[in-house]
Amino acid sequence: MINCIAVDDEPLALDLLEDNISKVPFLKLVAKCENAMEAINVLQKEHVDLIFLDIQMPGLTGLQFIQSLTQKPMIILITAYEKHALEAFNLDVIDYLVKPVSLDRFVRACNKAKDLYQLRMKNKEAGETRTGKADYFFVNVDYSLLKVTFNDIRFIEGLKDYVKIHLKSTTKPIVTRMSMKSMEEELPTSSFFRVHKSFIVSRDHITAIRKNSIFIDTMEIPVSENYRDTLASLIGKPGQS
Repeated sequence: MINCIAVDDEPLALDLLEDNISKVPFLKLVAKCENAMEAINVLQKEHVDLIFLDIQMPGLTGLQFIQSLTQKPMIILITAYEKHALEAFNLDVIDYLVKPVSLDRFVRACNKAKDLYQLRMKNKEAGETRTGKADYFFVNVDYSLLKVTFNDIRFIEGLKDYVKIHLKSTTKPIVTRMSMKSMEEELPTSSFFRVHKSFIVSRDHITAIRKNSIFIDTMEIPVSENYRDTLASLIGKPGQS
């Protein structure tokens, strides 16, 4: 079961959300909250995997609430406004639902959360940690969990809310729904590092380095200014101004 909470300042919307949650068999509603501060109190007391969250609320808005979290559960935003979608996805939310939300659309969002939850549980069971004790992890591809070994990864490319994992064993990359931030958390920091908002590279597969780019065989990958100092420290050279 996925433990969830519902956060909305409108009582009718909160009741409707509770009713929709009750129709999804793998969800367990832990609490209903009318504002972000109530939600914070629940998070301090209960184990919560998923938050259904409104944006426009008194006090802390939903987006401000997300930014305040140090350990963030999965989040599905449910709001009357479309205008916050880009900012929301930059905060790695699972889905963005615009009211009124049909049950079918609600269930599809919940299934995305379930896929990610199962993926995290699978990796946990496999002993995957950031220190690299396991040499593989799993990603969700076409309704299956696909095993990927770290030493097979050449580089990873971010495409909005998907990533492409480029492997040395095949010319066809793996495409999976995942944020770059979530992918970065799966990888051992001793072997992988981010060089651009859209690229994570394997140290072992780098074939050449220039001031503003990295080469992995014939593929040229840009290095953004924000990551140049990190790159310089990882290859043991002083940063360039």
